[in-house]
Amino acid sequence: MGIATVFVTSLPTIAVMVGANRVLRGVSITHPVGNPSLSVGDEHSLRLRIVERALEMLETEVEPRTVWEVGA
Repeated sequence: MGIATVFVTSLPTIAVMVGANRVLRGVSITHPVGNPSLSVGDEHSLRLRIVERALEMLETEVEPRTVWEVGA
């Protein structure tokens, strides 16, 4: 069965093609889990939301090859 993981990437199509079941769409290719154009506090909040969403995905039964968004 394996260890449940979440693949955070800005290229979810490729993640699905290689067989990842839980895919979280990241921010950009160079910064999938951050945005350096934001202030320090805003970027910290964004990173926290990404990690919280990934943890939520780990707790949820998903259909194969599910792509989620970070959300607001």
